Amino acid sequence: MFVIMVYDVKEERVARALKVSRKYLNWVQNSVFEGELTVSQLERLKAELRDVLNPDEDSVIFYKFRTRAYFEREVLGIEKGGEEVFL
Repeated sequence: MFVIMVYDVKEERVARALKVSRKYLNWVQNSVFEGELTVSQLERLKAELRDVLNPDEDSVIFYKFRTRAYFEREVLGIEKGGEEVFL
């Protein structure tokens, strides 16, 4: 499935949330990530984030799509983040 994840995390937890998120998804900009995940990968991501976040102060939203085919992405202004390609 294709997933878009956004988070609003207190400053003292941002670095850890970023590290966990980048293990599973591509960084798009600031607190926005996207990418293809299996159901089990998504569950592992959620579990790792639960260990980092304070549910009384932080929030994470997941937008899930069955496939990327029915979704269009348009960027106005500069493109931040993006997929990292290693050769």
